Amino acid sequence: MEADFAIELGRDDAVLEMPWAAPDGSVRYHDLKRYPELLREIQEVRGAPELGDFLATANSRSGVFESAKCDVWSSDQMSPEEEIFASKIKFGCYVDLLFSQESWRLSFAHHENAVRRLTRILQEASGVSAAAEFLVRRCYFQREQQVMEGFYITMYLFGYGGDENEARRRWGAGLRLAETAIRQWSEP
Repeated sequence: MEADFAIELGRDDAVLEMPWAAPDGSVRYHDLKRYPELLREIQEVRGAPELGDFLATANSRSGVFESAKCDVWSSDQMSPEEEIFASKIKFGCYVDLLFSQESWRLSFAHHENAVRRLTRILQEASGVSAAAEFLVRRCYFQREQQVMEGFYITMYLFGYGGDENEARRRWGAGLRLAETAIRQWSEP
């Protein structure tokens, strides 16, 4: 499995505001860590139950992470870096991850350590036509009348194949490896 990480803290890089909601209220943040029953409210999970399994792991009560946002899709658009998979289709997702412990949310060192370790764990997996990238980004946490600046991690994960079914199976295998990596990170 291919895996890498990057730091995206520039002026034009993506940021997250927590909690978040679409302007029209159609989608919003669900606290799956404290209310796991809300997993069924996540529209993306209805079409991709594998994502639901990953979110359940990421938001487990004993784990150090919780999720903020996610999406899932397929595409036939490949970047030059993805040509190594010699595939026509990729099936993928992103999941925004937060540390559950507030002090860790504000620590760049904890985020950098996490993406390095998760990347290393996934790089050890072989035989899966999948790729993961972890990005450390800036997050603004709203607390009553105060905004705290911290960080979050976006995980992109793709499976590659000759058709969408094959790409999705490989994505599912990669997602299960990412679940294992999260469990290993969460162990004391």
